[in-house]
Amino acid sequence: MAIEIKAPAFPESVADGEIATWHKGEGDAVSRDELIVEIETDKVVMEVLAPEDGVITKIHAQEGDVIQSEQVLATLEQGAAADSAPAKTEAAPAAAPAGKSDSGAADLLGPAARQLLEEHKLDPSRITGTGKGGRITKEDILEHLKTRDAKPAQAPAAAAASIPAVPVGPSGERVEKRVPMTRMRARIAERLLEATQQTAMLTTFNEVNMAPVMALRSKYKEQFEKVHNGTRLGFMGFFVKAACEALKRFPAVNASIDGSDVVYHGYQDIGVAVSTENGLVVPVLRDADFMSLADVEAAIRDLGIRAKENKLTIEDMTGGTFTVTNGGVFGSLQSTPILNPPQTGILGMHKIQDRPMAVNGQVVILPMMNLALSYDHRLIDGKTAVQFLVAIKDLIEDPARILLQL
Repeated sequence: MAIEIKAPAFPESVADGEIATWHKGEGDAVSRDELIVEIETDKVVMEVLAPEDGVITKIHAQEGDVIQSEQVLATLEQGAAADSAPAKTEAAPAAAPAGKSDSGAADLLGPAARQLLEEHKLDPSRITGTGKGGRITKEDILEHLKTRDAKPAQAPAAAAASIPAVPVGPSGERVEKRVPMTRMRARIAERLLEATQQTAMLTTFNEVNMAPVMALRSKYKEQFEKVHNGTRLGFMGFFVKAACEALKRFPAVNASIDGSDVVYHGYQDIGVAVSTENGLVVPVLRDADFMSLADVEAAIRDLGIRAKENKLTIEDMTGGTFTVTNGGVFGSLQSTPILNPPQTGILGMHKIQDRPMAVNGQVVILPMMNLALSYDHRLIDGKTAVQFLVAIKDLIEDPARILLQL
């Protein structure tokens, strides 16, 4: 029975997607829930899995094609894998003893793999198949090409040692590589540009003494981890909870602009910026004001892991009334974070660094962190922004205020 494999249903905020990578080709056998293709949208990379065991008989969209919600991507012949596997398994031993013929190996090729072989003029008998029944997959051929191309790359270096040449640059080469921008990176660039062009963005700074939070963390971190099933006590949890409390006091920082209207949100959905290989993503902690410190830390860790594994969903990325970003994990001492529209505020954390500070007429070395609040001046006045940032500072320097809501 033929089954249509379709793209997932995209939410309204995602117009379309792009075929990023086919992990299976025409003629390839697949198992239920096996990864077939990855679709890249402007927010996340979505995986499409096989609905049943079978063989892919037809691919309707190629890598790089733009696709719509629920568009048919491929046709799967259910149960065909079980019928075709024995014949292919028998062909493999016949090819092995000959050693000089590639007919047995050729029988283990799908259309996608066969096309690659013809393009690169490869001998299939020299490629080890890792697919079912010894089948040579597209990935096997690509891996073979990587290994083959890596060896000749060493030859120019050896030749350069014996033949003098005028070097150009430190390595003697001027290498350039041009690659298309990914859909996600292009969308991130577009949104950043929109934020700088369509908002009256301004940044105010302050500094916070991290000694009280560090002392609290040092005292309770082991007990905290045991009680909360391995959840570690970090710094982000304190800043998220402090932001929730400050947002209640200054609703304008938690608002958004929609055309000529101002939308004031009666809840605190905090976006947490996470850096991945594909770019910066901002998954959202929903109703963060009702979450405990342990819940916040566990949720941030889970979102961070799933972001790096491309496991975030569209729902994880949608919404958010305020964002917290921590450049300090990379060593940043000061920055001006860019707004995440339609939000009107973003808090930037930075590196904790020991600095001499005047305390009661004495010079004391304290672990200080610079804080930055970027805000949309169309809605938030400078006074409100400064008071909001001072509220964050007061809550962090006396963490008991977070619990007592003082």
